[in-house]
Amino acid sequence: MSEFERWETRFSAAEYIFGTAPNAFLAAQKPLLPQVGRALAVADGEGRNGVWLAEQGLEVLSLDFSPTAQAKARTLAQARNVALTTELADATTWRWPEAAFDVIVVIFTQFANPSERTRMFAGMRKALKPGGLLLMQGYTPRQLQYGTGGPKQVEQLYTRDLLEREFAGFSELRIEEYDCDMQEGSAHAGMSAVIDLVGTK
Repeated sequence: MSEFERWETRFSAAEYIFGTAPNAFLAAQKPLLPQVGRALAVADGEGRNGVWLAEQGLEVLSLDFSPTAQAKARTLAQARNVALTTELADATTWRWPEAAFDVIVVIFTQFANPSERTRMFAGMRKALKPGGLLLMQGYTPRQLQYGTGGPKQVEQLYTRDLLEREFAGFSELRIEEYDCDMQEGSAHAGMSAVIDLVGTK
């Protein structure tokens, strides 16, 4: 089964497999968000984070490669009475625009191999406007001990060294690693080892 088929199958469930509430780390960054502007939700899946960003008054592009997930994202946006633009694309091959977004949100997008991830991170840096906000959360290698979500390949997980190297050019960068009990739908449930990044280009 290909990666595309695997995610299409997962997203075809009637439930929202990651829930409909925003990621807790993202919601905690609400005070940092601009009052207006464009936001990109990378690999936004069923739309829980993109819809929440739209509820904060931002113009949101929700990017994902699963048509089934994007249909659920549009349904969620309609139910919440917000506008959400969706684009069907793989974040590893998408043509990232230049300085197009005030906010980029990247929550658990750890499907890429190292070379694909390098291109994707370069795209994020390119697409963020100067002074723009990058919000990222992912799993660290310790997550393999918990097995409560995320990839099984250690090279797809994030380390502080990796993120510091990739976003070294940012004017502000805050990275935190910790364990937490995550409850985000059926797909993210249980004790988890995560890393958060808050950065300003």
